Amino acid sequence: MELAEAKSKFIEAWGKLGSEWGINRTMAQVHALLLTSPVAMTTEEIMEALSISRGNANMTLRDLIGWGLIEKQHKAGERKEYFFAEKDTWTIARQVAQERKKRELDPILKVLNELSSVKGDEKDPEYKTFKTSITSINKLAGNVNKTLETMLKAEENWFWGSIFKIFK
Repeated sequence: MELAEAKSKFIEAWGKLGSEWGINRTMAQVHALLLTSPVAMTTEEIMEALSISRGNANMTLRDLIGWGLIEKQHKAGERKEYFFAEKDTWTIARQVAQERKKRELDPILKVLNELSSVKGDEKDPEYKTFKTSITSINKLAGNVNKTLETMLKAEENWFWGSIFKIFK
């Protein structure tokens, strides 16, 4: 397989994987393109490489910057903006986990904490079932949150070493 074909295959696969992470396909494809590029790229180069519109490229680049997955840079004497992606996979994984936690887990934890204080008649089966379910989900979400917090603070070697110890 030639390099161009391999890059194309990776960009397509990363796009599909991105959908699983909660990132839209184009966003993941732009990230893959920048991830595999040895140099920072302009919006025009990204548009041409992926056959996407300027509007889609600009929105996607803004989103990727918001997620902390790419950075913008300027070159002296040029008006164009250049974009590059962090290449360290551990840093990428931590950044995606941090953003998903902020966008998905934190809001549901807030709601679950509010719902945990619901008042009702302990003899009412509907109240009892609701309270048990909310308490159980809240406990699970809290454990997931603690695990993510540990991952976000951890260095790669320490984290994976700890995970492997669990399975021994």
